[in-house]
Amino acid sequence: MPDLEIACDESGFSGSNLLDPAAPVITHASVDLTVAEAAEVLGGVRVRTAKEYKSNRLLRPEQRPVLRRFLSALGGRAHVHVIDKTSYVAARVLELFTGEPSYGDGTRLGRDFEASVGVLRSRTEFLDSFLVLTRTKRLRLLDHAAIDRFFGLLPEELRGLSRRRVEETLLRLIEDDPAIPPPLEPLVPALAETALFWSAGQRSVGVVHDEQSALTPHRVARLAGYLATAVVPAPPPLAGVRQVDSRLDPRVQVADLLAGVARRAAEVPGLAKVLGAECRGLIGGADVAGTQPRRMS
Repeated sequence: MPDLEIACDESGFSGSNLLDPAAPVITHASVDLTVAEAAEVLGGVRVRTAKEYKSNRLLRPEQRPVLRRFLSALGGRAHVHVIDKTSYVAARVLELFTGEPSYGDGTRLGRDFEASVGVLRSRTEFLDSFLVLTRTKRLRLLDHAAIDRFFGLLPEELRGLSRRRVEETLLRLIEDDPAIPPPLEPLVPALAETALFWSAGQRSVGVVHDEQSALTPHRVARLAGYLATAVVPAPPPLAGVRQVDSRLDPRVQVADLLAGVARRAAEVPGLAKVLGAECRGLIGGADVAGTQPRRMS
């Protein structure tokens, strides 16, 4: 049994198209509320005719007082992890091809590539070649044309990377090696960071999550095992994940609203400042007023 159960949802997920300039960040929101408390929070923001209230309504200028009340109600009971997608992709290149990949990649427990990421995130064409290279879901053989393009665009900083190493890693992805986390699924490290935040080294956390195909039982089990080993002797951070239809759980609906608000605050310069400390105090990971992360997460 977990010591705490939180509810989560995301905003900004765009599948494997992680370099879409229209959606530069993904936010993963979590709330520590009972069903009754979440229903009360929702009652203060949505109109009676809406079965599921979305953040785009809450972000309208005329709704600003309602939005501030919503954020204030979540003080100390919510958290948002923000991932800058371009930096995420840049870090994935390094994590996948310059060491042994692990479920700690993309989290505070993984290797720190902040300096290198700062250089690589501007190499958009190279990063796009990496995305094409690692879309291996329907492949049975290596895509040598994609490998050629990747090496043709390889930055000077990675000239020591061998073709053999890349091909060996890609074959492991094609064969669905369970030890390698999916490189194009930012929700996996986002879940890890969320569990680590709420566990705080003192308790195990159960997660109720909106339905997400990325969070398969196998991946969740692998992630939970990795986190448990990494934080010994502290309690295992992630006790399990239960996926639900967001329309049927008000806690997940609150997380959905918060994720949408936080994503806009991270993407629109000045919005977080307008919303005030209530918004900034809930958000971690990437900078609220921009998309360059302070620490890869």
